[in-house]
Amino acid sequence: LASKNYTKITVQEIIDEANVGRSTFYSHFETKDDLLKAMCTDLFEHVFSDSLNSENTHDFSLSVGNPDTMITHILYHLRDNKKNIIGILTCESGDIFLRFFKQYLNELISVHFLNSIERNNTHIPDDFLLNHISGSFVEMVHWWKKNNMKQSPEELAKYFSAVIKPIL
Repeated sequence: LASKNYTKITVQEIIDEANVGRSTFYSHFETKDDLLKAMCTDLFEHVFSDSLNSENTHDFSLSVGNPDTMITHILYHLRDNKKNIIGILTCESGDIFLRFFKQYLNELISVHFLNSIERNNTHIPDDFLLNHISGSFVEMVHWWKKNNMKQSPEELAKYFSAVIKPIL
């Protein structure tokens, strides 16, 4: 994805790069979109996990449950996987990526924002808030990417919290 447009990548190129046979590929995936979906799921299961285990570039294991820390953790992964994320976001199947991304964001936001803090705006339906906050996060990531990710994950997480917390 970092070097070639998604629509131009063939299953043959994927199996050649992965050094697996065609039957092996098709025993796991029906299409390259299914492979993309599996890639997104693997990435998000780690990024959005509650464990936040010690990692090479960032360790948030001592701050589990803090919404700002969770957002910072996600942003570190997006920054550390910049080439792959940009490739997925800009490919024709970016909507698959965004759909899964928002699904995982909704779960994270529900648990760590809506259910864990005292809300002032209880008259706003949860599903509306989930959609608004996750949409805002996705647009923030687009903005960050467009601006060459100049801000640190910590700085961007502070911006996001400053914008989101007043609506809660």
